[in-house]
Order: sequence, then C-alpha cells, then structure tokens
Amino acid sequence: MKEKKVTGFDYLWCALYAFAGMAFELLAQVVEGMLGIDIAHYTAVQNIIHWLITIAGWVAIGLLVIHIGKKTTGFNIWEQRARMKNWQYVAIVVCFLVNIFVKYLEWGGFKVVREWNSRGPVLFGFQYLYYLAEGFLISLIIIFGQKACERWFHNEKLPYGGIVLGLTWGLAHIFTKGSLLIGILCALGGFLFGAAYVLVNKDYRKALPVITLLFVL
Repeated sequence: MKEKKVTGFDYLWCALYAFAGMAFELLAQVVEGMLGIDIAHYTAVQNIIHWLITIAGWVAIGLLVIHIGKKTTGFNIWEQRARMKNWQYVAIVVCFLVNIFVKYLEWGGFKVVREWNSRGPVLFGFQYLYYLAEGFLISLIIIFGQKACERWFHNEKLPYGGIVLGLTWGLAHIFTKGSLLIGILCALGGFLFGAAYVLVNKDYRKALPVITLLFVL
C-alpha cells in the first residue's frame, strides 16, 4: 500500500483545528445561557467556573491537535532542539518591549496592572490561567501554520506561522470585540508571536513559554 504523501494542507488543517478550538468558549457560553446564566454579567463564582471549563476544553483540544498532527504528518512538536545565539536573545527582548509598548498604548497603561486592579487577586489568578490555556492554542496555530507554509514555499526563515495566526485568531477579534482597530492590532501581535517562534529556532520548549508570555503581557 502506497504511503500517503504529507502536504502543507495536512499541517494547515491542524492549525485550523486549533483555531476552531477557540470556539469551545462560545459553546460553553451557549450552554450557560440555556441554564439561565447571564453571560454578560457573571458573578465572581460564575466567572471562575466559566474560565475553568474553558481551560479544560482548550487544553484537551490542544493535546488532541498535537496527537492528530503527529498521526497525520509524523511531526513531533517536541523534537526540535537548538541553541540560540546571543543576537536571538536580544531580538526576543525587543519583541517583548514592542509588545508591551503597543499594549500600553492600547490599554492606556500596563495591561497586567490594570487587570490586577480591576479583577482583584483571586479573579486575576484564574483569568491568567485562562490566558495560559489560550496561549497554548495560539502556539499550535503558529507551529502548524509555519510547517504548512514551509512545505509550500520552501523557506524556513520567514514567520509564516505568525501570518496564519494574524489572519485567523487576530482578525477574528474584529467580530468578537466589535473593533477593527483591535483586530488589526491582534493581527500584528500574531505576526510578532510568529517571529518569536522563528527566533527561538522553532524549539517548542522555548517557544511555548515565550509565545504565552508575549500574549499574557
């Protein structure tokens, strides 16, 4: 039996599965609405329960995407290990500084500080666990989007994964947040996250915390 040839679409599907997994939260909100919960005005307890359910769903979906990716393409996201050069560490720091500066302008202050002040320590803690789970799915969109475009364009230096993230998760914020500006900023942020993935030599052990911190901060 002839072995199936792996194509860029096999990787792209995995990226799109991870993106589609973001909709799990919307499904959870539909169920909550059916249970009579006012999703526009969660109580503190309802907010925490919602975040925990979403976290569980996103982590499960992310692990499933990794499994599907390995099964359909043979790609093990943990296999890449490479030492970084000094200039790459500097470039990563620049990525963080640019990211924090843009978010400072967007939020009218430091995002983490403003959310700490508005949420309080308990809600802040659970919200940031929620952000970590979202960062996990974001990283998978980048990784599989990168592999898809590398297979098509035969160039491993460009941050294709960030472009895929920007065109999916980034621009989706136009509809979820009702703002064109936020969508554009998120798309640009997605490109920055993808650049960071390339800068860490596509080593997922380094990329996962870097991408997640960029997203959180």
